[in-house]
Amino acid sequence: MATGRRLAVSLLGAGTQGRRLAYMWSSCGCDVHLIDSQEKQLKDSLGYIEQLRSLHEPPAKSSGRIRTHTSDALKDALNDSWLVVECIPEKLPLKRDIIRQLDQVAPADTIIASNSSSYTIGEIIAGLDLTDSSRVLSTHSYWPPETSAIEIMGHKDTDPEHISTLMKQCADHGFKPFHVKRESTGYIYNRIWAAIKREALLTAAEEVATPEEIDKIFKEVLKTPKGPFEQMDVVGLDVVLDIEEHYAENRGNIPEKPREYLRKLIGEGKLGYKNGKGFYEYDK
Repeated sequence: MATGRRLAVSLLGAGTQGRRLAYMWSSCGCDVHLIDSQEKQLKDSLGYIEQLRSLHEPPAKSSGRIRTHTSDALKDALNDSWLVVECIPEKLPLKRDIIRQLDQVAPADTIIASNSSSYTIGEIIAGLDLTDSSRVLSTHSYWPPETSAIEIMGHKDTDPEHISTLMKQCADHGFKPFHVKRESTGYIYNRIWAAIKREALLTAAEEVATPEEIDKIFKEVLKTPKGPFEQMDVVGLDVVLDIEEHYAENRGNIPEKPREYLRKLIGEGKLGYKNGKGFYEYDK
């Protein structure tokens, strides 16, 4: 890990994951740079982080500073960062462009990470002419702080020391880190979750049962707090579709009907919790 002046963490993207990760990294005193192209997104993120602190953090706990920056100040924000994580939408060309940009402007000892939920870091950097690919890896989180699991995955040239650093630092900042020992589309949990959500979608699309009924029997049998459709609403149906499209492209033999079902709902303006209506309706 970088020492001396580089003690902060930078997060590129102040959406759902970026703001939650900003809360996690700042909760134990680490300074955070939150970077986004939209001023409103940055402002809303600070308010949201304060809500999380009031819900999850003891009053006496000392939090690190969170400083916001627009994207044109990216290089300055990275100057004191030992880690930068991209949290931009799950679109491969976007992620490739931003990893290339981060490689060009981040200090030489800054670790560069992707929060991609479906693309391996090897896929993201394939063919990119990076100055140092050994410092590039994946740090995929779920729904912190409620779900604190985070998966650390490198590629064939990632420096093992960076993996060790992330495993330790994530644990020190309230995450529960898991090392993905080989490149894996979907990491560990999402490979298993993908099969569950795909079959749930197919069951509903075939009108075997409604999403509500499927959630109820799922929770009754497995004693989980949420069913698969409730979980998809939390993730966002557009994100779920992006991930499913990638699985279909990457693996083949993936049924089309679940994706058709998602496209229909998205076409009706149903994105899930984030816009108040998905498989369920929510009071925003």
